[in-house]
Amino acid sequence: MNILIFEYNNFGTEDVKECFKKNGHKYVSVETPLFRDRVNPEFDKLFDEKFSQGEQGRSFDCVFTFNFSPVISNNCKRRNIPYIAFVYDSPQVLLYSYTIINPCNYVFIFDKTQYMELKREGINTVYYAPLAVNVDRLDRMMRCNAGNSDSGNQQYRGDIAFVGSMYNEKHNLFDRLEEISDFTRGYLDSIMDAQRKVYGYFFLDKLLNGEVLKDMLKNYPVEPSSDGVETVQYLYADYFLARKMATDERMEIMERLGKDYGGRYNVNLYTPNPTPGLKGVRNLGAVDYYNAMPYIFHNTKINLNITLRSIKSGIPLRGMDIMGAGGFLMSNYQEDFYDFFVPGEDMVMYESIDDLSHKCNYYLTHESERANIARRGYEKIAEYHTYDVRFKEMFDIVFN
Repeated sequence: MNILIFEYNNFGTEDVKECFKKNGHKYVSVETPLFRDRVNPEFDKLFDEKFSQGEQGRSFDCVFTFNFSPVISNNCKRRNIPYIAFVYDSPQVLLYSYTIINPCNYVFIFDKTQYMELKREGINTVYYAPLAVNVDRLDRMMRCNAGNSDSGNQQYRGDIAFVGSMYNEKHNLFDRLEEISDFTRGYLDSIMDAQRKVYGYFFLDKLLNGEVLKDMLKNYPVEPSSDGVETVQYLYADYFLARKMATDERMEIMERLGKDYGGRYNVNLYTPNPTPGLKGVRNLGAVDYYNAMPYIFHNTKINLNITLRSIKSGIPLRGMDIMGAGGFLMSNYQEDFYDFFVPGEDMVMYESIDDLSHKCNYYLTHESERANIARRGYEKIAEYHTYDVRFKEMFDIVFN
């Protein structure tokens, strides 16, 4: 098969290329930010140029990207070629573009709840597919560096760790609502507090209406795209409130774990964001997805997954990568885990911050049990959730 790939700072693209090469597929990869636009004549020209450069003069059998691109979809529709998009980001507002119904589309979404929302609306170009891991690459890394101190030094080794953004950048989207009334601020704080207590159902967008919504629109207006069906409630809930919740939730969790375990264990945070107020937590900065993150997951006793609330039920890439690297995964509740894994056997879920702290203490002191859970999680990933497996499933849908 001959595949045209468009990429730009996407996690996993190198793993996809390795998968294609290993399975006998040819590909041409184009790195450009232009495909992220909804409409872009410059990209249309680039698409036509690349399309005429198929491997050994052959035309391409399909186009692939991570996440969905309206401008690629329209170009594939024009050329009557399948477009495969593998969505790993959330929120992903481009899924609500009118182009989602283009018949060339095969859009694989990792969040079953979002997939079902679109499917119930009669969108027949979307499919559910959990994310994947290049286990072969991770195995090679662990074998090659088994005796190398660089892969197991103190930066990559710890007892409890979280890798991810804290979303506490100065003047983030929520903080731009600085002129809203005290009533609106209190209302938003209240509904976010209520949402924190509920996993498995996201309701913030349904509670944004009336005077509160008018006040938000007045102070920091947002506008749905003219070629999409997303609502202002969706934009505020998923881009403003969900990220504010992630900041508060992740800071609260790391603060609690630093307080409970910082004196006895290494509690590590790998993030590009400054966290000067966290006591008992080592902020070791951002790490490279390919060259450092797998060592952290493999060498840390308990790896945390604290899901961004805009991911309604899906398993985040972080969770799959932790298990794929042979790490022990401790995650908040996400419904999609139950489709493929057995909590308590392949990974562990926590129900509250108190429960998380209690389970960290338990698994830090029960090494054999922790190791067995990590091993079973890895085995599930290696058998059912590699890129080889996932693309076979995708290609069967697209071409059969």
